[in-house]
Parts: sequence; C-alpha cells; structure tokens
Amino acid sequence: MPDLIYTESYIKKATKFIKKHPDLLRQYEKTLKLLEKNPYHPSLRLHKLEGNLSGVYSISINTVYRITLELIIDKDNIILINVGKHEEVY
Repeated sequence: MPDLIYTESYIKKATKFIKKHPDLLRQYEKTLKLLEKNPYHPSLRLHKLEGNLSGVYSISINTVYRITLELIIDKDNIILINVGKHEEVY
C-alpha cells in the first residue's frame, strides 16, 4: 500500500475545505481511506490531468469535488496537493 503524504500546504487547504463543507467530512475521509488501500479503485475515478496541470492526477470525492494529487510511483508515495471543485485550479 502506498503512503499518503500530507504536505503543510495541503493540510491548510483541506482544513479550509472541511470548514466550508462540513457535510462532506465523512465522504472525504472515506475517499482518502480508499485511496490509501487501492488508488486504482474505480469509484475514485483516478485520471491524469492535462495542460497546466500535466503530471498531476485527480480523484473524485463526488461529482462536484475532487482531490488533486501527485503520484510518485517509484517511491510508493501519494502526495496530496489540493482539494476542491473540479473546475478550480490550484
């Protein structure tokens, strides 16, 4: 299983996200647990982003919100970058 890496920047963004959307806390936590167990689980809808976000991946919390992340496969780490709406760019 890969290790989830929570950067200081991500923790600040996630804290703001949860304060703004407390109703999503359970779903958010469930998403992170599933990501840690199986990053390729179909319900996460893992996909590589393009353009300015090339090299970054996205998973879905639900149809509106996502977590963008960087996968460092050779080290078995998943570095969390941002959490927010699909159309938001970090």
